[in-house]
Amino acid sequence: MDVTIWHVLYVLWLAAGAMDFWLHRASSIESTSGIPESRLHLAQIAILGLGTVLWLGFRASHGLFAILLALVCLHAITGYWDTRVAYPKRAIRPLEQHVHSILDLAPWVATGAVYWSLPSAHVGPVLAFDPAPSASWAFALVPAMLLVVLPALGEFRRCLSYRRTR
Repeated sequence: MDVTIWHVLYVLWLAAGAMDFWLHRASSIESTSGIPESRLHLAQIAILGLGTVLWLGFRASHGLFAILLALVCLHAITGYWDTRVAYPKRAIRPLEQHVHSILDLAPWVATGAVYWSLPSAHVGPVLAFDPAPSASWAFALVPAMLLVVLPALGEFRRCLSYRRTR
């Protein structure tokens, strides 16, 4: 698949993350599931952020694929835990459920794309530092910071502020 298509899909995935935080704000997450759920959102972002940095920093290999696959599994487990924390305390409306579908599926698709890009015969170290060009780092990290990390930190701050007033 063309790199431009992957870039568009990546930005759409990040936009789904931004939409999720907008939906959390609309449902007043700070007054329902609060800090416990918001912490899990930060954990999920950290897990996938680590995967993104590894993908940008290392040459595609079976070793990198195994690490990314483990991170995606950890993200899925954390997502399940997130739902277990949120569900009894706040309504998770159909739109939010559909947004979660995108957020749950996208890491698996991205990891599959890494797998399919692997050379058929693996030669060399399990992990070889081979950083992507700085433009790729900027394209991956700047939108992620703006669309996901900053809204997540804002959500966590709102949850902390709400708890302090109670």
